[in-house]
Amino acid sequence: MSIHNPPLLPPQSQFCFEGEKLSRFLKSIQREIESARAVDASLPQKFWIKQQFAVGVNEVTRSLERMPPNHGTNLCSDEHFPTNVDDDTLAASRNVPLILLKDRKEGSLRLGELVKLKTSIAIGIKAKGNAINQAIKEVLVGDKIDSIEV
Repeated sequence: MSIHNPPLLPPQSQFCFEGEKLSRFLKSIQREIESARAVDASLPQKFWIKQQFAVGVNEVTRSLERMPPNHGTNLCSDEHFPTNVDDDTLAASRNVPLILLKDRKEGSLRLGELVKLKTSIAIGIKAKGNAINQAIKEVLVGDKIDSIEV
């Protein structure tokens, strides 16, 4: 999962984006994904995405269960927010912040676009020390989402 320095994270373990802020956040992440992919195009896109992300509720939950306590970030659409991740206990025990994406109609569609799928309701960002991780860290630690251009 993501974020290498949990002590730098704010005390809250759950973040929520909606409206214009959500659009800016998703656009920023999409740019970083495209940038990271351009740098490392050695694998087919499907395999590259699997290396960068845990996609789907089951894979995100399994990844959290396998993690030692501390590290990570999850992105979830609140449209069908899964109760096993919603509990926040598993994520909190690993010091993994949850980022909720509130979008009344298209949350899972917009989240799925990030990983080249039709829909997704949960994505875990794996710690790879790349631009994707850095963008998430900046949002969580520095709240730099307002300075991102859409």
